[in-house]
Amino acid sequence: MRYMMIVSGSENLAASGPPPAALFEAIEKLGEELTRKGTMVSFGGLQPTSSGARMRLVKGKIVTTDGPFAESKEVIGGFSIINVASREEALEQAREFMELHRVHWPKWEGQTEIRLMYEEQDDVQAVQSEASRRLEHAGDAGGQKAR
Repeated sequence: MRYMMIVSGSENLAASGPPPAALFEAIEKLGEELTRKGTMVSFGGLQPTSSGARMRLVKGKIVTTDGPFAESKEVIGGFSIINVASREEALEQAREFMELHRVHWPKWEGQTEIRLMYEEQDDVQAVQSEASRRLEHAGDAGGQKAR
């Protein structure tokens, strides 16, 4: 099962300061370990939004906005794609990654979103329809768990 882990946080580093070298070293070590195990498929960090753009479809028109995106509270800073046997294993990998941030960059606040990726054999339309149906029935419960 392939999962994408999407890391996001504030682009304004005034409160947390820049990421320390020790964090980069720890992430590199974790990445090497996961690559050796065959778990890591791909990973990368993203440059600031000032080097990017957004395209939106609004009322039938494509609108392009150049970065930076000052209105964004959180932005995606990086991602990884892992191949694991279960959701629990994906959660454990994300927890280990977030623990590196807690230890090496304690003032940083952010999140890692864990998303199951479609596989070739999946019926994408059926999965999306079922997810939409569940969302309609769930309301806005959020599903947050503190750990």
